[in-house]
Amino acid sequence: MATRTWVSGVGDDANPCSRTAPCKTFAGAISKTAAGGEISVIDPGGFGAVTITKGMTIDGSEGSGFASILAAGVSGIIINAAVTDTVTIRNVSINGSGTGLTGIRILRAAQVYVENCEIFGFLAVSGTDAGMAIRDARTNGGHLFVTGCTIRNNSSVGIHVAPGAGGTRITALVDNCWIQGNKIAGVGCVSGSLVTISNSIVSGNPAVGISVEGTTSECNIENCVIAHNGTGVLVQNSTPVARLSNSSVVNNAAGIGLTSGTVFSYGNNRIAGNGSGNATSPGQTIPLR
Repeated sequence: MATRTWVSGVGDDANPCSRTAPCKTFAGAISKTAAGGEISVIDPGGFGAVTITKGMTIDGSEGSGFASILAAGVSGIIINAAVTDTVTIRNVSINGSGTGLTGIRILRAAQVYVENCEIFGFLAVSGTDAGMAIRDARTNGGHLFVTGCTIRNNSSVGIHVAPGAGGTRITALVDNCWIQGNKIAGVGCVSGSLVTISNSIVSGNPAVGISVEGTTSECNIENCVIAHNGTGVLVQNSTPVARLSNSSVVNNAAGIGLTSGTVFSYGNNRIAGNGSGNATSPGQTIPLR
């Protein structure tokens, strides 16, 4: 197996996936790529849904034109690697085409990096994790890093971090992302998750922008714009904690929705112009330090 393999829109999966004899699909290249290796894209094309079972990188190679996965009726990428593996998905457009299940479904890995991707059109309403752009369901815990991505127009949650039953905590960082038009929530932080969202725009999600719920769920929101959602930040169910700093929660139907748990504000936020919920009360304001 090669450390680097190649795919092309005019390739053939019978090829060895070399630079001069590329494969046609990501799935075809997986078996010919060594653990820790990389699949690179030569030219724009649709390279098919794939299940990743080992540590590796899929790089859509921005310089050659965006690589695409069309995932009608299925999940685009399923990650089910070893608990010690690192998986990177970079420069890939993942399109559910209106019937797709999940854009990226993470079942097992140590670290997962999703960089400069577009994930949209996962509008299925039935099936496991239907309608989610990124679903982290690991029971072994691990780290998720989502940077520079556009996540939009999905029927459920844009980024959903919720360890499997009895699982170890998952930590996630979402940075410099646009998360828009996801029907249930832009970002969902559920029991057992520790999520930091920074430098991002969460907008136009009709129900909830950022949802924080359940025992031991924590969400840190730093330098974000949360606007034009149903509820901007919803904190509910048991003892979740949300912390806001240097962020704008504006022009939502409700700004802060707090029914259970705690919202901490560092006093440098702009929470205004919402139909209701223009204060963190009964949350707490804590000083900058």
